[in-house]
Amino acid sequence: MLDIPVLLVIIVIVALIFDFTNGAHDCANAIATVVSTKVLSPRTAVLMAAVLNLVGALLGSEVAHTLGKGIVNTEVVTGSEILVLAALIGAIAWNLLTWYYGLPSSSSHALIGGLIGAAITHAGFASLNGMSILKKIILPMVLSPLAGFFVSYLVMIGLLFVFANSDRRSVAQKFKKLQILSAAFMATSHGLNDAQKTMGVITLALLLFHQIDSIVIPFWVTISCASAMALGTALGGWKIIKTMGHRISKLEPTNGFAAETSASLVITAASLIGAPISTTHTITACIFGVGSAKRLSAVRWEMAANLTVAWVTTIPASAAIAAASFFLLKITGIGE
Repeated sequence: MLDIPVLLVIIVIVALIFDFTNGAHDCANAIATVVSTKVLSPRTAVLMAAVLNLVGALLGSEVAHTLGKGIVNTEVVTGSEILVLAALIGAIAWNLLTWYYGLPSSSSHALIGGLIGAAITHAGFASLNGMSILKKIILPMVLSPLAGFFVSYLVMIGLLFVFANSDRRSVAQKFKKLQILSAAFMATSHGLNDAQKTMGVITLALLLFHQIDSIVIPFWVTISCASAMALGTALGGWKIIKTMGHRISKLEPTNGFAAETSASLVITAASLIGAPISTTHTITACIFGVGSAKRLSAVRWEMAANLTVAWVTTIPASAAIAAASFFLLKITGIGE
């Protein structure tokens, strides 16, 4: 049987590992457009992303508060210290499963699903903050890709109109410089939303272990999560960004600028209202929007179908794995 403080340490370590892998995977995907357009080399893009990811993670805490108190009713689930560990197991297991089979998935949605599944297994649906989940989880999850698509579509239509009679090469040169700024904005907004999710989960664990009295994000949690994500980006992101940068359909600097700027605006807006959204799905939707502004046939709509399947399945699948993990942890006596 594990001593509770030891179990808490394990939970924090597992959460930071999750954050590290998130930085290596999701942030790399988020700024792959700047590599696809050959504005920055993969290594330069990753180093920039690592630094600005760290900066973004330090700029707010609204998303962390949503993960910490907006999903699980802490008054109902008191006395269940293994809940967070089961949630993390569910999220990590689903991420590994989808990675192995090459299926699109969202680490954010998996983490949310894990929390929901573990909480329901412990205390039923009363353990969930239903209205908060609807307003700050479900609606933003559905609306953010749609918003990204339409914002990027309108931005690209505007750029095509403004530069309709301009020399194509001259425009491309201008937007090569501007895309460095849009990529920086994208990396910062990613840190602002994604790193905070793990902050909220660790803070929830601290509350369940009675280490804190309310959902207030300790400074060491903020620094640890920001550093773990930045380190993941710096050490592991360059391989993924190199691959993703060349798999994305042909993009010009103008397209990349429109996609990154639109995605950054949507992600930042979501972060300010405390909505944990999928940054990867948002930037992907923005790339679809940019492509559609030129011609609908330029978009690989089968990818949109795959993403839709991922949105529908990730939360219930990770919730089911977390529920099973909670049950197994409970019957083995861990955390009691």
